[in-house]
Amino acid sequence: MAYFALNNESVLEYVRSREALDSVIDRKGNLNADEIGDGNLNQVFIVREAENESGRAIIVKQALTYLKVAGESWPLTRERMRFETQALLKHNELAPGLAPEVYDHDEEMSVVVMEYLGEHEVMRKPLVERRRFPDFPEHISTFLARTLFFTSDMHLNGVEKKEMQKSFINPQLCEIQEDFVYTNPYMESEENKWNPLIDAEVQAIRSNSEIKLAIIEMKIAYMTHAEALIHSDLHTGSIMLNEEDTRVIDPEFSFFGPMAYDVAALLQNLVLNYLSHFAHTPDKKERADYQKYLLDMIRDIWCLFAEKFEALWVENNKGDLVPDAYWDYPGGEKAFAGFRRDYILKILQDVAGHGGIKFLRRMMGIVTVWDISSIEDNKKRAEIERMALRIGSRWLLERRDVTRIDDLIDIVIEEAPWR
Repeated sequence: MAYFALNNESVLEYVRSREALDSVIDRKGNLNADEIGDGNLNQVFIVREAENESGRAIIVKQALTYLKVAGESWPLTRERMRFETQALLKHNELAPGLAPEVYDHDEEMSVVVMEYLGEHEVMRKPLVERRRFPDFPEHISTFLARTLFFTSDMHLNGVEKKEMQKSFINPQLCEIQEDFVYTNPYMESEENKWNPLIDAEVQAIRSNSEIKLAIIEMKIAYMTHAEALIHSDLHTGSIMLNEEDTRVIDPEFSFFGPMAYDVAALLQNLVLNYLSHFAHTPDKKERADYQKYLLDMIRDIWCLFAEKFEALWVENNKGDLVPDAYWDYPGGEKAFAGFRRDYILKILQDVAGHGGIKFLRRMMGIVTVWDISSIEDNKKRAEIERMALRIGSRWLLERRDVTRIDDLIDIVIEEAPWR
C-alpha cells in the first residue's frame, strides 16, 4: 500500500484491512474514528467499535511528512514511526506494564496501532488541577531504571550494545532536539517565540558567555554520550496515568544518548508545573501544599531511581564496562561500590545540566508547555517565566557542585519560594 495521510474516514478502511487486529477489535463491525492528536509530529486516531459504549477501541498513530508545529516548510522522513515502534516494544520487554501494548505496525504507511488507554489521561493537565498520583514515583522510577540500565554497557556486551544502537540511529529527530533544545533558542532563529515582557532576560541569556559555553558542553554530551536507549522526550505530556497505573507514550525521539536526559526532562517539567501554580492556584495555603507535594515527588523519583538503578547493576553486572572479574581483588568490592556511587552522582549532575537547558528553551524557544502557556495574564506569566530562567541558569551553571537531589530542590525554593 503506497503511503497516504489517513483521515477519519480512510482510517476505518485501513483498520478493516489489517488482519493482525482481529484479536483486539471487530474489523468487520460498525466502527467510528476520531482524530485526537495534539502533538507536533504525528496524527492520532481512536478507532472504536460503535455498537455500544463498552465497545473495544484502539489507537492508530501515523507519521506525517512534516513537522506540524513548523508547517510543511519543515519536512521530515516518516521513519520515526519505526523508531517509536521499536522503542515501545523494547519498553514493554524491559518495563512490562509501563508502556502501551503494540498490536500492529505498518512501515510502508508509517503507522503503529496500539493499546487504547481509555482509563488514563495525559499527566500535564491533572497536575495543573492539583491532582495527586501516589504510585507515580514508584512506577516512573522503575521505568527509568530498567530501560536505561538494561540498554547500557553495564548490562550488554559491546556487540549487543552496538547492534541495538545501530537500529536506533535517529538522525532527523536528534537534529530537532539538537537545534530546538541546545542551539536555536540562544540565537536569532525565526521559530523562536517568547513573552515580550521577558525580552530583557532572553537577550541577557543570549549574550551570557558562561551560560552559552555550558550549553555547548551539554550539547556535546547529548550528541556523543551513547550511554543507553533514551526516550528523549519524556515530559508530563508523554505520560498517561491514573491513580493506579502509569504508561510512557510517544518515544519516537528514542536513540542512544545520555541517561540523564530522560530524568532531567521529567524533573524539569515537574518544576515548571510547580511554578505554574503561582498563577493557577490563588489560595496560598493550597498552593504551598501542592508545591510541596511536587517537590517531594521530584525527590522520591530521583532517590527511587538511583536506588533501583544501583540494585540492577549489582545484580546484573554482565556488560563489558566493568565486569565482576575486574573487581576480583582485595578491596575490589569497596572500589566497585565507590565507582557506582560516583557514576550515579554524575548522572545527577548531568540532570542538572540538561534540565537547566530545558528550562531555558521552554521559555525562549519554539515550544513552551501548557502549564505556562495557559496562563492568560501576561504579567503573571512573565513573573513565572523569569523564575524558570533563573532556576534553569542556576541548575546549569552550578551542576558540578550538586551532590544530592535536594541541591536542585533548594534552588527551586530559593528562586520561587512558597508564598
